[in-house]
Amino acid sequence: MEHENYTVVTEFVLLGLSQNHEVQMILFFFFLLFYMIILPGNVLIILTIRGDSQLGSPMYFFLANLAFLDICYCSVTPPKMLADFFSHPKTISYSACMAQLFFLHFLGAAEAFLLMVMAYDRYVAICKPLHYTRLVNRGVCCVLVGATWGGGFIHGFILFAFSIHLPLCGPNILDNFCDVHQLVMLAWDNTYIVELLIFLNNGVVIIMVFTLLLISYTVLLLKFWTQSSKVKNKVASTCVSHIIVVFLMSGPAMYIYGLPFQAVPKEKVVAVFHTVIFPLTNPMIYTLRNKEIKGSMWKLVSKYILWCGK
Repeated sequence: MEHENYTVVTEFVLLGLSQNHEVQMILFFFFLLFYMIILPGNVLIILTIRGDSQLGSPMYFFLANLAFLDICYCSVTPPKMLADFFSHPKTISYSACMAQLFFLHFLGAAEAFLLMVMAYDRYVAICKPLHYTRLVNRGVCCVLVGATWGGGFIHGFILFAFSIHLPLCGPNILDNFCDVHQLVMLAWDNTYIVELLIFLNNGVVIIMVFTLLLISYTVLLLKFWTQSSKVKNKVASTCVSHIIVVFLMSGPAMYIYGLPFQAVPKEKVVAVFHTVIFPLTNPMIYTLRNKEIKGSMWKLVSKYILWCGK
């Protein structure tokens, strides 16, 4: 078959989490309620950090960028997913599917790289405090954040380039949203080479990021384990929230992309939580363990309430 006939599929049918109408309505209100609570929380984190001069350290700069990345990441698939609860059949065009795939991996990889930058920031702050202002100044922070976006763009573009060359001529049924491993399973031709390249670009990157992050935080914890209780508690408090976020982000991603491609109900649920629920909770985990930013957030909310009252 010629190359021009590879993309005969012009749209995909999305199965969704359930075919039962009552279950779909329950899921819709659950996801909508979650967004109404958590999404404004991430916006509040950004406004608080930008509006409080006392939160001008690199750690808060990175946290604001993480919140912004998560908001963008959770704007790729959930809006379509929420709209599809009221649609039958649930469909998405080929071009929209490819765009969804690109932005999903572009922003997801950028967030993974940003977590590595945050790990570097904590390492310098804890292990080299006297050199912190020189090694992690505003210029360095901007370069590092720019590099995370650039690395994410390259990662997303590579997967996008592989995906548009997949020979999709037959089945056009996907689970919840467009993702590269689902498209590989729909390809009719011998795609083991493309599948291997996708795994090397996706699965290996995720496993590498997770391993490096886990090693870095483990080294930090072990390095200060014999110090005084005050120092040990401070380091542990800083690292625990980071480790929780690393597991929430990397665990489901390794399950989805690090294992052989397969279509199982469990993977469908994990994929939804990985793209809808977990990302918006990441900045909240950092925030709830930080007294300074919680105090600043309360001041901002109180000021807004007083302004509305007037």
